[in-house]
Amino acid sequence: MIRLAVFDCDGTLVDSQANICLAMETAFAIAKLPPPPRAEIRRIVGLSLVEAVRALVPHADDADHRRIAADYKDAFFELRTSGRMAEEPLFEGIVEVLDTLRARGWRLGVATGKSDRGLAHILAHHGLSDHFVTLQTADRHPSKPDPAMLLAAIAEAGAAPADCAMIGDTSFDMAMAKAAGARAVGVAWGYHDVHDLVRGGAQVVASRTQALLEILA
Repeated sequence: MIRLAVFDCDGTLVDSQANICLAMETAFAIAKLPPPPRAEIRRIVGLSLVEAVRALVPHADDADHRRIAADYKDAFFELRTSGRMAEEPLFEGIVEVLDTLRARGWRLGVATGKSDRGLAHILAHHGLSDHFVTLQTADRHPSKPDPAMLLAAIAEAGAAPADCAMIGDTSFDMAMAKAAGARAVGVAWGYHDVHDLVRGGAQVVASRTQALLEILA
């Protein structure tokens, strides 16, 4: 049996909200729209970019959604290349959790609304590039909660849905896990609260990183 633990990135592995909020505020300013409250921006973290913008400005048309999404990408890239990015720290204890799971024989993966480039950058920055056997991003899949990226991770790792745990901080992650037939494990340190996670389908919610080692014993 192959056991697979697939992690969301933003809000689960790393706390990236500051840069996401700043890039989204810049994109809205370019569109001459009032920026959404940061609490609303945090709630769409995890969706693919166009879907996230659509959730923030549902009254706009598809062309506007795509234009704002493109401006967001440009703003985020400018933050990175100019050296103005805020630190995107790993949540405390995450490295120990990943290392312990690997030592126990788990295979690890990532399923995220980030781009390939964004995910590669954050994993390299934290020295985690070699921890994961499968990396699935919004570049190649429909937005969460569609199960496509999780099913691709399961197939690439050679696992079965019943032997896979999806670990994430949003209701989108939980609904994706449920749709894929995987175990839905929520984390309480991210961008959706526990009630959202449970409504999304979480079977269990970890209150701290170390609790994941108990849940995935």
